[in-house]
Amino acid sequence: MLRLLAQAAGVETTQKKPQSANRCFVEPRSVDESRALRVVIIGSGISGIISSIRFRQRIPNMDLCVYEKNPDIGGTWYENRYPGCACDIPAHTYQATFEPNKEWSAFYASSPEIHRYWKRVAHKYDCMKYVKLQHEVRGAVWDEQKSKWQLQIKDLNGGSTFSDQCDVLISATGALNNWKWPNIPGLHDFKGKLLHSAAWDESYDYSGKKVAVIGNGSSGIQIVPAMLPKVAHLDHYIRGRTWIAPTFAREEIDKRNVEIENFSFTPEEIETFKKDHKAYQQFRKEIELELQSVHGTTILGTPEQVEARDVFLENMKRRLSRKPELLSGLVPSFPPACRRLTPGPGYLEALTDDNVSIISSTIVQVDADGIITADGTHHPTDVIVCATGFDTTFAPRFPITGRGGISLADRWQKTPETYLSMMVDGFPNYFISLGPNSALGEGNLLLLIEKAIDYFTFCVQKMQRDNIRAIAVKKEAVDRFTRYCDQYFAQTVFGQKCRSWYKGGAEDGRVTALWPG
Repeated sequence: MLRLLAQAAGVETTQKKPQSANRCFVEPRSVDESRALRVVIIGSGISGIISSIRFRQRIPNMDLCVYEKNPDIGGTWYENRYPGCACDIPAHTYQATFEPNKEWSAFYASSPEIHRYWKRVAHKYDCMKYVKLQHEVRGAVWDEQKSKWQLQIKDLNGGSTFSDQCDVLISATGALNNWKWPNIPGLHDFKGKLLHSAAWDESYDYSGKKVAVIGNGSSGIQIVPAMLPKVAHLDHYIRGRTWIAPTFAREEIDKRNVEIENFSFTPEEIETFKKDHKAYQQFRKEIELELQSVHGTTILGTPEQVEARDVFLENMKRRLSRKPELLSGLVPSFPPACRRLTPGPGYLEALTDDNVSIISSTIVQVDADGIITADGTHHPTDVIVCATGFDTTFAPRFPITGRGGISLADRWQKTPETYLSMMVDGFPNYFISLGPNSALGEGNLLLLIEKAIDYFTFCVQKMQRDNIRAIAVKKEAVDRFTRYCDQYFAQTVFGQKCRSWYKGGAEDGRVTALWPG
């Protein structure tokens, strides 16, 4: 029955086998006895924290270890400290479902506040005793004979490298974690201050400086209005046009008669949320409903999708009213949501400031003093900020070798493929949070993370209960999911021609980042 059920789900399983033909098939254990398992989680960002909570709640007789390369937990909310860094969906929908926070100070919570929240969650659920900080996984090899993952770990503090092994390996490294410098000739010849949004130098004072911000993705959109009040002048380099979304839950902002960047909850409102759970739940559900109700705008030809352009256009017109001539250079030809949507509080308004210059000519080179664009202009600057993002190819950060010596990098060389974003054929007992085709073009990503981790725990529960040595998805199931993704995205705005990290930074090609639905 186990084999039939597993095959129906597209999963291969290997059970513990008797050592000899004479061994009794009836094992000397209770039917509900859970065999000992060692589980290793790579990363202690949101996925790692939730995994360490759920696995300890649901998996008995388990030895757990979490390896984290940073000096602190929190993942992206520890690493990203650039000016204006905040969540670009409302804070009350960006939290664990089992640990609501009624004390968010702002509608769009800042990076430090989100980091404090997840630190609080980790300490409340006693996660820290299982986390080894400044320990980086450098390699993972599947041992078919032992049905275990053999790991190489680098102690970044002490400098030593040691081996470890586990029955189950969870990748919780995140989708947008491996930052990189842009490929611009002469970038590192620059003699001024060079900064990257994902490796910000908080000790540097940019007050009164002439600043260049390269990139108008989600981080660039937050950095520009945050830096503007302190700088002498800001050059904003825009490679491609993008839609700036209307603010979510606009009615809540209008009630207060304030601009979104000034929207913070009063002490009285926070106290009401803390005391009146019903009022808090109603507020949160209204925002959640709006956030989850924009899916129609992503399906080609729906009334919502057809109307979206006019809605977005009117929003951008209103916010650029001080300099309406900027609109034509910012509005893209592709439909809204083809690239990642962000409301960008204060961004369009900042572009109308006299201290901001929008530069759309392509950067061809950087020299000691500034930036040279394709039109032959040299733009002197004191500071270059690269808001240019991450490696979005899903290439493994370290060698991962599965059955038959196949590496995950080779398996994904043509295109990163998975089963439901969580498993890869040929890599038993290996589960991925926020793998290929896992992110959301709209809605609340944390709900998806929690459901994926639920799936991991169900699989491991089955391994314990039925004494399964190895569980792996079949290649046919991966192929079916890949075909499903391609057919689905062909009917959506995500498949239209626009340069997006959803497609690994390309204009055309497969949508490899998003969940198909």
